[in-house]
Amino acid sequence: MASCFGHAVAAAALGSLVLRREDGWRPWAAGVLLANVADLDVLGFALDIPYAHAWGHRGATHSAAVALVLGWVALRLLRPPEGARARILIYGVLAAISHPLLDMATSGGLGIALAWPFTESRWFWPARPIRVSPIGVGPFFTARGLRVLASEAVWIGIPSLAVAGPAWLVRWRSRLGGAHVA
Repeated sequence: MASCFGHAVAAAALGSLVLRREDGWRPWAAGVLLANVADLDVLGFALDIPYAHAWGHRGATHSAAVALVLGWVALRLLRPPEGARARILIYGVLAAISHPLLDMATSGGLGIALAWPFTESRWFWPARPIRVSPIGVGPFFTARGLRVLASEAVWIGIPSLAVAGPAWLVRWRSRLGGAHVA
């Protein structure tokens, strides 16, 4: 899996494309949460749910179906005004689906059950450049965890800046009234 930090950065970048200033901070916070909630499936290890089981790590909680449900639940909980509902729903789904899509680019694990409940098959992207994050707080704060963060800085951070930077620039310029900034 990518780390919770990498997932949060990706969600923030997606938010820069979808959310508006008037949406406030709550959808942003929900997006960061939605981008990380799939990894609650690690609790299955304590319940003796096998990794490869549909409800094991990177199973059903990492599916597009669950991402759709999570986006809808976030919409219902946030209760945005009528004009923002579609935007908030889209952002919630994008934030949630970003998790399994990033995990498919990691260097470890059994793959991602993206198409659950239609199939329990698990997949990775052909290229898997993101170092897989260790599970747990203790193992993360080691040299291995630092290597994961360095990998994520390159493979998640730079693309996220490439996505979010232009969106933020456009918003900044629009607040200046479209004036040319030297």
